[in-house]
Amino acid sequence: MKTSKLLYDPVIHKLKLLEEHDVTPLLEELSTPKKPTIVGFLNQHGYNLIQQDKRARRHFLQINHLLRDGIGIKLACQLNGLAPGANLNGTDFIPALIEHALQDERSDQYQLFAMGTCEPWTEEGANALFNGREYHAIDGFQQVERYLEFVQEHLQPGKIPLIVMGMGMPRQEEVAVILQRQLNCPALMICGGAILDFAAQRFNRAPEVFRKVGMEWAYRLLMEPRRLFARYVIGIPQFFYYIVRNGRDSKVAVSEQGAYDRKS
Repeated sequence: MKTSKLLYDPVIHKLKLLEEHDVTPLLEELSTPKKPTIVGFLNQHGYNLIQQDKRARRHFLQINHLLRDGIGIKLACQLNGLAPGANLNGTDFIPALIEHALQDERSDQYQLFAMGTCEPWTEEGANALFNGREYHAIDGFQQVERYLEFVQEHLQPGKIPLIVMGMGMPRQEEVAVILQRQLNCPALMICGGAILDFAAQRFNRAPEVFRKVGMEWAYRLLMEPRRLFARYVIGIPQFFYYIVRNGRDSKVAVSEQGAYDRKS
């Protein structure tokens, strides 16, 4: 579409947009981090948050691998002139990443951490995600500085911390950035939203038919209307407002830049 060439949203252009055949190479890359590396996911809810909170926006922009999650961000990509690629939601991608990273002889290189939700779901989710392997777990209601202390208290020299954070946005992204800045070793931080709750089967996944058409959010709203009302019933109209506003603002910026170039 012609207008897509005029849109430029830095957060949308930050996304690592992949086709299905690109996923395995990414799993391999993430399984051998050379520095503290953050994996995160951007969905409609996250996009709304970074429009409302400049600090959250800065944290999202520091994520090394920001992946597209959901039909709303697919639309935002298209409006920015980008091929949206595969939908890489954390509930499916994170277990695949953990198993890929911990396969064969590589598993001994890692030390596993789970951060988020509350007991008994923290332990049950970590047990499921790490498939019975040894790990260290802490709930998601500590002061943000406590999570760095927790890793430093338990991390063994020479080990790579693999840290799954299920604290929700934007708290988990803030914690991930703190860890990224302070850890002086290769590390993999995964911002997973409700991943520990889903792994513990505290919440049910939407049936596959909902997931295939990008309507998992509708199923979740149906199951938890009170908790998710603001996120979806209010949040989806907000999301479209932000998309239109950002598109309008980018058009103005492009127009002003063009006028300046013509005068120069």
